[in-house]
Amino acid sequence: MRRSTGIPERYLAGPDRTWPYATYPREHPCMSEKSWAPTRRQLMMTGGLGVLPLGAAAATTSGAAAAPDDLIRRTVPGTSERLPAIGLGTFMTFDTLSERRRERIREVARRHWRAGGRVFDCSPLYGRSEVTLGDVAEDLRINDRMFLAGKVWSTGDHLWDDGHAAAGLRQTVRRMSLDRPVDLMQCHSLVNVDVIVPLLHAWKKEGRIRHLGVTHHDPAYYPLVQSWVERARLDVVQVHYSIHTRVAEERLIPAAADNGTAVLVNMPLEKARLHHIVQGRPLPDFAKELGISTWSQYFLKWVIANPAVTCALPATSDPAHVAENVAAMRGPLPDAAMRERMVRHMETIPGFDQVATMPWYPGKSYSGVVSRAQAAVRERSPWWPS
Repeated sequence: MRRSTGIPERYLAGPDRTWPYATYPREHPCMSEKSWAPTRRQLMMTGGLGVLPLGAAAATTSGAAAAPDDLIRRTVPGTSERLPAIGLGTFMTFDTLSERRRERIREVARRHWRAGGRVFDCSPLYGRSEVTLGDVAEDLRINDRMFLAGKVWSTGDHLWDDGHAAAGLRQTVRRMSLDRPVDLMQCHSLVNVDVIVPLLHAWKKEGRIRHLGVTHHDPAYYPLVQSWVERARLDVVQVHYSIHTRVAEERLIPAAADNGTAVLVNMPLEKARLHHIVQGRPLPDFAKELGISTWSQYFLKWVIANPAVTCALPATSDPAHVAENVAAMRGPLPDAAMRERMVRHMETIPGFDQVATMPWYPGKSYSGVVSRAQAAVRERSPWWPS
């Protein structure tokens, strides 16, 4: 049974209510680099899974400490928070109605956390993904220590109506069983952005959220995204950026760096399309220079080697794949010359120039709420985008 959130309802009831900063720390407890020793109760709560806050030594039954913490971390501009450079996305992969698949997702989250991952990105747009993440996070006792990057996907009954957005925030808080402000709330794909960004600033001032930002996955919207980065005092911008889709590095990511805005990256693996074109192919010999042993490391290290990138958010429902992904935030990163060499190698692989036109998640199937709704509309509609 899910526990009820500890947030007093009056703090979420309406726009005139506030959630005092004095009650909750401005910086997330799991992001502190201060020494930390788990209590006996905390160790018992983790069930021996090694689910401990960032910087903690993962205790073993013999009491031996884990290897030195060598995670690649990036500082959120304007704060002392340092986020691990690889997070976990949840689009499609966490949208499930299957208990069996839910157990696989639980293992994905467990391995991500145990390997040092702390950032989880979700949205109400993603069907049951937010529900699944909340259930899994509570099962693992990490919901009050993870860095949650949530999203607002809302319009309203009329212009400047914040009722839908406020209901969405309450829903996220309840689904995630939070008793603290949401770490990050983002205006999803610029939906109703003129209303939502000022509202996010209000929520931040009132203590409902700690950071705010905007997102988009389509490079066609990047000039507009950039304009919001340059004028809206955003804490975070989330964009589509990969070894294939590099448009964001031309102007948008530099603009974020110039304005002190953290950069989260969606689709760093192009929703499995990059893996699809390299399936069965060996890594180039030069990858060994960086200790790269999998294609996941190859693609993700290329992304986080950009110093302006704060955290990449690959999504997966495969525990083995999450282990490959988190391995990218350890070891050396390619310099500019090596990153260029990595791109040139990919350009020799058939299909690389066609990645953007391929279906998402080739060869995979996610039978969640989103895919079922999409199939229902497609069956009824006389037109479908090609």
